[in-house]
Parts: sequence; C-alpha cells; structure tokens
Amino acid sequence: MEPRESWAALAAGGVAGVCVDLILFPLDTVKTRLQSPQGFRKAGGFRGIYAGVPSTAIGSFPNAAAFFITYENVKSMLPHSSTPYLTPATHMVAASLGEVVACLIRVPSEVVKQRAQVSSSSSTLRILSHTLYHEGIQGLYRGYKSTVLREIPFSLVQFPLWESLKDLWSWKQGHVVDSWQSAVCGAFAGGFAAAVTTPLDVAKTRIMLAKAGSSSASGNVLATLGDVWRTQGLSGLFAGVVPRMAAISLGGFIFLGTYEKTRQLLL
Repeated sequence: MEPRESWAALAAGGVAGVCVDLILFPLDTVKTRLQSPQGFRKAGGFRGIYAGVPSTAIGSFPNAAAFFITYENVKSMLPHSSTPYLTPATHMVAASLGEVVACLIRVPSEVVKQRAQVSSSSSTLRILSHTLYHEGIQGLYRGYKSTVLREIPFSLVQFPLWESLKDLWSWKQGHVVDSWQSAVCGAFAGGFAAAVTTPLDVAKTRIMLAKAGSSSASGNVLATLGDVWRTQGLSGLFAGVVPRMAAISLGGFIFLGTYEKTRQLLL
C-alpha cells in the first residue's frame, strides 16, 4: 500500500468517524440508558441527551482513522486469491485486526462517554478525573476485552457483507458503485450486524458502568450475560436493540459513504 493511500485511508476514516459519531450521538445516549443497570428513567431518560459528547468529539477521529489505516494496510498485505470465496476471509482478518488497534483509542473514550451519559449532572472532565483518581489508567480500559469481543463479531459480519453487497451491485450495473451506493450497502450491513451483536453490546455497557469492585467490573462477559439473562431474560439481552440498529444503520450509511467519498477525493 502506497503512502498516499495510507494517508487517504487515515484522513477519510477520521472524517467519517467524526461525522457519524456526532450526528448520531443522541441515539447512542438513548441506547446506553436503556442498557444501564438502573434503567432508562433513572439513567436520565431524555434529559441531557448530549452528555458525554466531548469525549466522543476527541476520540472519534483517531479511533476511526486507526481502524481504517489498519484495515486497508492489512487487506493490501494479505495475498489476493483468485477464488472469490476466500475474499471475505481477507476482509474478516483485516477488520478484526483493525478493531483490536482501534479499541486502544475507543475504549477510554467510550468509558468516559457512557458514564457521562448515565450521570448527566457530571461533566466529562470530572468523570475522567474521578475515574483516574479511583481506578487509575486501568479504569479507562475497563471493558477493553468485552469491547473487542463485541467489535470483532460485529466486523466479521459487517465488513464482508458490505464488500459483498458492493461487489454484487457493481456486477449488476456493470461498473463500480458510487459513494451513495456504498453508503446504502453500509446501512444494510451495519443494521444486520448491530442486531445480532446486541447482547455483546449490553454486556460491554454493563461492565463499563459497573461500580468498582462489583462482579460485573471484573470484565467477565459470559458471567455478565448470564446475570442479565437471569434477571431480565431475552428482553434484557436485547435491550436497546432498536436505537442500536437505527443508529448503526444510519451510521453505516454516513460512515462508509463518507469514507468512500473522502477517500476518492484524496486519491
């Protein structure tokens, strides 16, 4: 992969990440409050819907840029097979490695953001300093494992599906898809991936919001899922699935469409 292409992937990914995270922030807040242990109303309801947005504004660009520069570089380094059946495997490996790298930036931002979303009376800076004082740097990485365990299955579904839908549409019309067509494919791929990975998202939210020293704070995803199943059943495992699907479908449209368009403009 040439340096120019790497810089284009970095810049396009960063711009796309900022656009989608800020536009869809209210939906993300609603989803987080629906999944929180104290329930939607006690977590703030529809009040202070932009609580935690500074954390997202700071983390979005480097997070998305890290993902796409890793994704594109890994794709270019992996051997290109003439067998179309193996192409999704390339996208799966590239997307998984991209998520592992991006989560190093995403998780601290996500911890601060989600804690602000369920305690909108506290500022982002206050929550950051409180987390560092009481839990240290490891407090900012609470839920790293659960986030990676959510993001890798999500990417294993979303990115191969996105690439396959683009290839199918390109084949049908006889030329490469436009950026808006790529965005439509991204919306379908993102919505489907969001639905099937909602239980993992619930576990990640519970772990990040758990009080220090509690059983959920240990980061055991299976134990957290088991606890949710015992107390709330299937509805608890899929809490927030509608706003999550809506946000990620719209997010897939904006994110992947903006990425393709920005990358085309830069190359």
